[in-house]
Amino acid sequence: MAEGDNSKSLNGLLNGIAQYVYYNNSEITEELLKNELYPDLSQEEFHALHEKMKGLLKTIASADMDFTQLEAFLTAHTKKPGGVSGEQAAALSRFWKNHKPKIRDGLVQQSRWESSLRGLSWRADLQTQSRCAERIGSPVALVELELGRTGQESEFVCLEFDEAKVNHVLKKMAEIEESINAITHSS
Repeated sequence: MAEGDNSKSLNGLLNGIAQYVYYNNSEITEELLKNELYPDLSQEEFHALHEKMKGLLKTIASADMDFTQLEAFLTAHTKKPGGVSGEQAAALSRFWKNHKPKIRDGLVQQSRWESSLRGLSWRADLQTQSRCAERIGSPVALVELELGRTGQESEFVCLEFDEAKVNHVLKKMAEIEESINAITHSS
């Protein structure tokens, strides 16, 4: 296999690993990667290469390595027996430089157990109907939250606040801000 072809195959392997490990693409399998990228390798040789690259990529991603750490990590692995070749180290370095933000986002998405806030909209209205006559004409804040998990449709929650509730929420938010400031300025 020519060096350029080997580099392309290795980059394809790293992309494939990222697809199913970090981006939840179940269509990509180890068998598919072997057949498409390394048809001439035996199953055992490919499995060893696959596991080595997957392990290195997982280590790099879980440590969220910056490029200085990555260079030191890869240099150490090129010097150790059974480690990576210079070509493999270069391919891993290029791959990480191009995919770090996307892999990091994939890890963040995988770590969320609950729905997250996808969007928020609000408006202020005047109340035109009420069981209580004195509330008519008073200001009302309507807040719509869009909640959801990756791969699922959003759920919408609508909240209505009168002036007293808005003031209470603003007071609580000010207390939260004070607590955050106290923690961040003390460390």
